[in-house]
Amino acid sequence: MAESARSGGVRIESRGHVGVCTIDDPSTRNALGPELMRAIVAGLERLDEDPEVRVIALVGRNEVFATGADPRVLAAAEPDAEAETDFWARFDAIGAPIVAGTSGWALGAGCELALACDLVVASKTARFGQPEVALGLIPGGGAIVRLTHSIGRQRTMELVLSGGSWSAEQAHGYGLVNEVADRRRWLEATLTRAELIAERAPIALRLAKRAVIAAERDDYARALETARALLAEAMKTEDRVEGVNAFLERREPRFEGR
Repeated sequence: MAESARSGGVRIESRGHVGVCTIDDPSTRNALGPELMRAIVAGLERLDEDPEVRVIALVGRNEVFATGADPRVLAAAEPDAEAETDFWARFDAIGAPIVAGTSGWALGAGCELALACDLVVASKTARFGQPEVALGLIPGGGAIVRLTHSIGRQRTMELVLSGGSWSAEQAHGYGLVNEVADRRRWLEATLTRAELIAERAPIALRLAKRAVIAAERDDYARALETARALLAEAMKTEDRVEGVNAFLERREPRFEGR
């Protein structure tokens, strides 16, 4: 394991081909103010640029994954909308698959952050909520669009209009969470899932992520065209040759990311 580095309430480290970005700011209970958001996306970008990192695990603390901005900050000044827009644009540009590991509260922007990841592992203690309407606001990080596409209008209205929250089991039942783990092993379960994905061909992982995102965001014909173009890119890689040969020779592939 590489030595971890800490900056602005975020720790980053690498575990083989898995990069780990831990949100750990006890002073704010992981409230996503502008400074912490900048630190998170900078950490993700650092891991994404590491040629050894194939998958990123984004995790929080046992008590809280992340919450929205501190209400006292919102009451004192105009929200920094530009910083938030920049954060989501940079987050969406991360090429490596991101596995969220959530425990405790994932509220507001914290819930949006978890659901924006590519897979979600949740502790049985996790709760996902969008309480913005109670503060005279609405979710602005993309959750409304993502939720409506994923679980439909009625369920999205239920969460957003009530300002309430869902348990890990409820979120799993709605298809928003991939795995619910015991509260003592949620981090282990997150890293295990990330490590399993990291065994696959790294270029193909990034191409597959782009294809799924295109399928979610684009119309059918355009998404299909994108998927075919990305497959053509994968066909040109040395990893494709290695993967096929390993399958035929009944051995484990040795992917090099070429």
